[in-house]
Amino acid sequence: MSTTRASSLATVKKPRATKAQPASQPTQEDIALRAYHIYLERGGAPGNPFEDWTRAESELVGGKKKPGRKASQKTVAA
Repeated sequence: MSTTRASSLATVKKPRATKAQPASQPTQEDIALRAYHIYLERGGAPGNPFEDWTRAESELVGGKKKPGRKASQKTVAA
């Protein structure tokens, strides 16, 4: 009987996680990493982890990786 049970467990397929996420759907790991960077940007000072998380999530969903950093802009010489 143990053979039957083992073979039935082997046939169960788990959904495969895909590495490619749509740009509007960051993973929890991505959000956590960005929230940690926000914490580091304020010098490790105490803050509100929930606010860090929501800020990180909104930045990643909005397409911004880091606030205040703009894409290189060339100044037009007059």
